Amino acid sequence: MNYNMADKLFPEANSSEQAFLNVPSVLHNSACPSVPVYYPSVSNLSVIKVGGSLAQNPEKLGTLCEKIGELSRNHRLVVVPGGGEFADTVRQLDNRFLLSNKVSHCMAILAMDQYGLLLTDLTANSVVVQGLKETQTALAQGQLPIFLPSRLLSAEDPLENSWDITSDSIAFYLATQLEAQRLLLVTDVDGIYTQDPKRYLDAELIKKITPCSLVEMSMRTSVDLMLPKLLLEQPMDCFVLNGLFPQRIADVLDGQPGVYTLITQSF
Repeated sequence: MNYNMADKLFPEANSSEQAFLNVPSVLHNSACPSVPVYYPSVSNLSVIKVGGSLAQNPEKLGTLCEKIGELSRNHRLVVVPGGGEFADTVRQLDNRFLLSNKVSHCMAILAMDQYGLLLTDLTANSVVVQGLKETQTALAQGQLPIFLPSRLLSAEDPLENSWDITSDSIAFYLATQLEAQRLLLVTDVDGIYTQDPKRYLDAELIKKITPCSLVEMSMRTSVDLMLPKLLLEQPMDCFVLNGLFPQRIADVLDGQPGVYTLITQSF
């Protein structure tokens, strides 16, 4: 690499950033609101969660990171890491030792930090951030912030401590705190399907779906179980797309049609 990794790691955090937190409440049932409430964004910021499953293909992940770094020069982007193999290890230890929900939740978030460091090493123009003000500073300097969430989440603990909460819901939470316009969940499948596409050849890609309909599907999809409930509370356009085809991210950012699932209240 032709940039200094040391300059990317752990810029000084400002503890006063915690005052900016506005924790969204969580719906605990699948009831759909009769009149959705909209919270308009004040900035054209996109949060991109890079799924840990993409690390199974180092060449493809490298190409994806290269593309995101390139896009960050013309778009305001923040990257949130998934958990990947790091989080899988936490699940295995949880099963083996029957850990408390709080401990396994904290360990899984630290797994996201580790994957975030890996992504930083692969992505030009990126810098590690751990707080809201650091993120805004990095954006103002034309850098691509990669948000390691453990410090912020341990201070406030805003989300349920369970395996229903994964990096999807955490990325959404961070997107709300940053007042992002959209959330992109970048994974290794084309979007949300009617069935698991890795098991059923007749599974069909869902192009557009409401959070309410996603809750009512009552099945594990390519997003975690809590995300649609959070989107019901605090609406935000959420795109689920395949990171093995990095141009699809550019299509979303540029408002072009593409292959993805859009979770939205607007039809």
